[in-house]
Amino acid sequence: MNLNVHCYDQLAPYYHLLFEDWEASIERQAAVLGPILERECGPANRTRVLDCACGVGTQALGLAGRGFRVSGCDLSPAAIERARLEASRRGLDIPFSAASMLDLSGQGESPFDAVICMDNALPHLANRGELVQAAVQVRARLRVNGRFVASIRDYDLLTIEKPAVQGPNFFSDDGHRRIVFQVWDWLDDRRYVFHVYITRKVEGEWQTFHTAGAYRAVLKDELTAALGEAGFANVRWLLPGESRFYQPIVLASAA
Repeated sequence: MNLNVHCYDQLAPYYHLLFEDWEASIERQAAVLGPILERECGPANRTRVLDCACGVGTQALGLAGRGFRVSGCDLSPAAIERARLEASRRGLDIPFSAASMLDLSGQGESPFDAVICMDNALPHLANRGELVQAAVQVRARLRVNGRFVASIRDYDLLTIEKPAVQGPNFFSDDGHRRIVFQVWDWLDDRRYVFHVYITRKVEGEWQTFHTAGAYRAVLKDELTAALGEAGFANVRWLLPGESRFYQPIVLASAA
């Protein structure tokens, strides 16, 4: 099985525990992404959005709650099942399906106004060829002048620093401490395996959940070039200080 599929299948039931308050994060991210999409594509109720790496629905749920017409897909079947459950709990009508961003041909017959790919999903792709292939697939799902919106970590900096640990973050659940952190094992200048650890008290006993996946660091210039090769125009970057999002965002127009 693909390492990342296995990782996110395992993580799906616990994904909300990565956040201090997942519900607040859903709302906070939608409050940033919603206005960007409306500025780029038009009013929410007339904007069709495909979240091509939706995971358990962090962005899709929030945008649908703001009135966007959202569909979602992800490589992890377990994440898709969790996303469907979360949408049902909220009374949201979001079509979700299991699919790779390397093949988006099954995502409906009519084009989308926007495709989003948030939270560092693109670096799960194994090489530059897959990055271009994914960009081509996204371009094929967009109407003319539609928008691609994606976020990645700032790998221009991280590939220099090569941090070994992210966190730990200490959260509280009804007075019980929850500890979340990652260990990054760098394999070379660009590739690393990330290990996710969630330690918490369950029925009075400390328990630790662990899973691992793989990333290949994508630099801003590399992604800009890949999007141009795939037929996008007007590629531009919004940094966190400007966008208020926690990662750099790239926007590109379907020519």
